[in-house]
Amino acid sequence: MAETLLTIDARGEACPIPVVRTLKALGALAGPGSVETIVDNEIAVQNLTRMGEGKGCSVSSERTGEKEWRVTVTADVAVAVASGEPEAVTCDVPVAGAAPAPAPRNVVVAITAETMGTGDDVLGRKLMGSFVYSLTQLDELPACVLLYNGGAHLSCEGSPALEDLRGLAESGVEVLTCGTCLDHYGIADQLAVGEVTNMYVIAERLTRASLVVRP
Repeated sequence: MAETLLTIDARGEACPIPVVRTLKALGALAGPGSVETIVDNEIAVQNLTRMGEGKGCSVSSERTGEKEWRVTVTADVAVAVASGEPEAVTCDVPVAGAAPAPAPRNVVVAITAETMGTGDDVLGRKLMGSFVYSLTQLDELPACVLLYNGGAHLSCEGSPALEDLRGLAESGVEVLTCGTCLDHYGIADQLAVGEVTNMYVIAERLTRASLVVRP
């Protein structure tokens, strides 16, 4: 039987989309095979290489044009990709002598600005959009996303992160936006995902979290 080969054209797609698409394709192989991803920048080549090697795959790349690279990730066995997919086997009855399953973490993501990091705001907005999208692709979703101060804009109409926040909310993630912040910026009527909250609830979510992530 010929080895399965999947090809992905990820030219023009920003990080981390080429990696996410390639990872999902590896999972779809469900056995030995290769995923060939076409990208248009060297950073994507490096990211794909690290991801593939991290999954125990062999990785090769070649430059095929002035701004085009072909990265081939080859798996000898099935690659495990969770991303919310159901487990092949589930058991609701505890097995005698088995160690108890670890309790799920209470991860809270606190977003306080429209941008990520300091320096160039255009780059910062692009990074924040990539960060919120990346949250949707994690094997373990956060329990809650808190949006306050400038971060309140992200849950309102016109936000580039809106669809990803909606995806998180649909997956059971609590999306809460500070009401005082919405009023301050005059955008209370533009809230498009999640619920309005107050500082008491924000303080409660932060102090009870097992991990707080601030991008």
